Amino acid sequence: MIEEINNCLTTLKRGGLILYPTDTVWGIGCDATNADAVDKVFALKKRAESKSLISLVSDYKMLNQFVEEIPEVAYDILKYAAKPTTIIFDDPIRVAENLIAEDNSLAIRVCKDPFCNKLIRKFRKPIVSTSANISGQPTPKSFDQISPEILKGVDYVVNLQPSKKSAKPSTIIKLTLDGKVQIIRK
Repeated sequence: MIEEINNCLTTLKRGGLILYPTDTVWGIGCDATNADAVDKVFALKKRAESKSLISLVSDYKMLNQFVEEIPEVAYDILKYAAKPTTIIFDDPIRVAENLIAEDNSLAIRVCKDPFCNKLIRKFRKPIVSTSANISGQPTPKSFDQISPEILKGVDYVVNLQPSKKSAKPSTIIKLTLDGKVQIIRK
């Protein structure tokens, strides 16, 4: 696992794209603070920039470094969530501008997967995570369902099997600073 993490770090630091197993599905990732790398993700996925991407952080401390103000309820939601849960926060900071949605929000998940968590901790910055498919096509449920176009379009493919076989996208919840909670995806 250490060699895979080091290979990912090298790729991320030079603005490249990785294909990696997350706590949900196989994801395309890049440095969430590098606008050029984020552009490469949008291009590879053939995704409109108006459609947001998710970023992964390693823990609450990192979450606090990239969101201006976190509503208290966020910690309760994350503490009691039965499955991986992504929260859309208002007022993200210190991330690539093209990662921030038009309404000045960003979807972030505290990732508990051992590989991802170690990778993010060593990288010391959030990593973009978006499903490993072309926009509009089904999300691959396993590595062998990932299209050749995606495999060829990334700079590094992690050689590990995911630790959990959930193969389902995360729950997505939008939290606003005025206390509104909206479930986007169950």
